[in-house]
Amino acid sequence: MIIGDRLRALREEKKLSQGDIEKRSGLFRCYISRVENGHTVPAIETLEKLARALEVPMYQLFYDGEEPPKLPNLPKRKSSDEIAWGSSGKDARFSSLELGAFAVRANAYQSFQGWQVAAWTILEFFLA
Repeated sequence: MIIGDRLRALREEKKLSQGDIEKRSGLFRCYISRVENGHTVPAIETLEKLARALEVPMYQLFYDGEEPPKLPNLPKRKSSDEIAWGSSGKDARFSSLELGAFAVRANAYQSFQGWQVAAWTILEFFLA
């Protein structure tokens, strides 16, 4: 589905003109036309404005039905404790003191020679 076609369909279904949407959303009519004709892709913030102007929930800009689509059966997300970096495996070999010393060294490099040197230092540290 092309978002511009869906926006036009919703606007026409509600018998609104592009000028009406301009007044309600604060977006220029010419911009609304460009979106509807597929010449530009709106940002999420712009889609929020258009949804408010059309008085529809945002999901209806992407979905045709009356009810929101059913959520797929997704696997359970891991907690932050389960995915904490350095808590297990080969990454756990560095103590907090070693990482602290490394951070100080990297910070000194960064302020002295720029972020590129710090990035290479980080890579060299973890690949060693």
